[in-house]
Amino acid sequence: MLIEDESEQIGGVGKVVEVDESKFGRRKYHKCRRVDGVWVFGGIERDYNPPKCFFATVQDRSAQTLIPQIKRWIKPETKILSDCWKSYATLQQEGYLHETVNHSVTFVSDTGVHTNTIENRWLSLKKSLPKFGTRKGLYES
Repeated sequence: MLIEDESEQIGGVGKVVEVDESKFGRRKYHKCRRVDGVWVFGGIERDYNPPKCFFATVQDRSAQTLIPQIKRWIKPETKILSDCWKSYATLQQEGYLHETVNHSVTFVSDTGVHTNTIENRWLSLKKSLPKFGTRKGLYES
């Protein structure tokens, strides 16, 4: 089963969705910062219990890759919260409300914007994976 099969479209008018991308994998030879793995893009709708979310494996973090994923998984007119990654720069032109937090300065902006919910989800997902023997092809499931 693919992770996209368990995902659903989220958001809508008056809803808030946090988006982020994360690399799943490990440091090559346990040295330096190079990570051999797979990029996963995801979003989570705030104030919904149980949480509504989506996750999709992506080739890279470019706008050409992420914007179509956003349009696929997030309903128009949703307020999207993200970090300042340049690929999110055109979200307002795509029909979304967009606010950002600059993680090089703070984790919560002066206006209260944060992506802590999705960041916490990445941590939970990564902890649930086995430490050894996870092949790239398995991340889609």
